[in-house]
Amino acid sequence: MNTALHTPSHHNARLGLWLGILGVIIFALTLPMTRLAVGTPEAPQMSPWFVTFGRAALAGILSVIVLLMTHSPVPTPAQRKPLAMALLGNAIGYPLLLGYALRIVTASHAAVITALLPLVTAAVAAWVLHQRARLGFWLCASVGSLLVVAFSLLRAHQHGAGFGLEWADLLLVGAVLAASLGYVFGAQVTPALGAERVICWVCALALPVTLPGALLTWPQQSVSWASWGALLYVGIFSMWMGFFAWYRGLAIGGALRVSQTQLLQPFISILAAIPILGEPLDTVTLGFAGAVVATVFLGKNLATSPPPMGAK
Repeated sequence: MNTALHTPSHHNARLGLWLGILGVIIFALTLPMTRLAVGTPEAPQMSPWFVTFGRAALAGILSVIVLLMTHSPVPTPAQRKPLAMALLGNAIGYPLLLGYALRIVTASHAAVITALLPLVTAAVAAWVLHQRARLGFWLCASVGSLLVVAFSLLRAHQHGAGFGLEWADLLLVGAVLAASLGYVFGAQVTPALGAERVICWVCALALPVTLPGALLTWPQQSVSWASWGALLYVGIFSMWMGFFAWYRGLAIGGALRVSQTQLLQPFISILAAIPILGEPLDTVTLGFAGAVVATVFLGKNLATSPPPMGAK
């Protein structure tokens, strides 16, 4: 069923909207929870490698259970390449680069950079799927990118590093690109496998790498209980359960309507970082987040047909 074209009933539209909001909240908490897991340069906790492998291994074990219980068919050889690309982008690339970046910058800072994810995903979809987007979309993408660059330059200057891009921001841009590629290749096999099965197969196929990787990178130093709790969150919710709520919301409530809830994600990340990490509410960060979200809103409406994916 084409979720973008069918008209849901009033009950389904409301249920789908609430499921979409639930998925967005789950994904939004990924930033502060990842920073809580990896710690700061002054008080390091888990290594970004361990957080990456550990969260994917947790989701992979749960995925194997679900795939066995639902008697899901094994992906065909043609489906394995897109799944492998989604694995590299979503299970390895995004969390690893995000983890290293969040060792350096705050979750609120990262929320501004990663707010571009829906727009970058649409751009990658246009490139990979050979779609043609309108000129207005590319203008919005350019404005959004310039806003992110301006934010990075301003923060670098405030930190006494002069006007230059911060290393953490380059890592965040890499994380956004990795996630976008993963989303687009995952979307290629979604019609055949089903959205929930795609994330399950991605996590399950990653287990031969992520499980031994988690064991090899197991923390040698003492780690706080809060960091262990954060790892459980990003493994069970960010990497796995969030997709169930998000995809089900898109299917029930209609993709065009429900996907707009994704615009709330940067603001939820910024607000969640206040009680979780004790980060202050910065009006400059909030202002840049609002400006980037505005370009994303306009750009998504001008894009050809971007795959509506969540940002974990």
